[in-house]
Amino acid sequence: MLIRNASIEDLEGIRMIYNYAILNTNSVYAYQELSVAEMQTWFAQKQENSFPVLVMELDQVIVGFASFGTFRAWPAFQSTVEHSVHTHPHYYSKGIATQLLKALIQAAKKLHYHVMIGGIDANNEVSLKLHKKLGFVEVGHLPQVAFKFDSWLDLKFLQLILV
Repeated sequence: MLIRNASIEDLEGIRMIYNYAILNTNSVYAYQELSVAEMQTWFAQKQENSFPVLVMELDQVIVGFASFGTFRAWPAFQSTVEHSVHTHPHYYSKGIATQLLKALIQAAKKLHYHVMIGGIDANNEVSLKLHKKLGFVEVGHLPQVAFKFDSWLDLKFLQLILV
């Protein structure tokens, strides 16, 4: 398996993984799949702001991706980023998210960010465990802030101080 910077050619693989998460899980608090144009805009904004988009490739198939971006838009938050990591559903529980998150943390350190934040559904025990294993600590729990699949969802914020 190879972790590398994503290219425009990877967007359909990334979009497939992300749209699966939207339609089938609470890992993304969205209702509608992203279109090709929306994914292209997302990728262009990442590039414009020098935010990494990493992919893991296995036999020329994108099996996971990770990125980070602006946590909050005010200048005082410029040293803090919020990240996301998603895995192809056929490759869950194979260590892909762990490897991608480790690579993303290293990229954030290299770019001199101070804090990385993850917003994780409170019932996503796998993701919570992964983040805690890599040193993230829970810093907030927001009850019933989202509604999806006919249920109110709680959001937890986990934080890693990078330097």
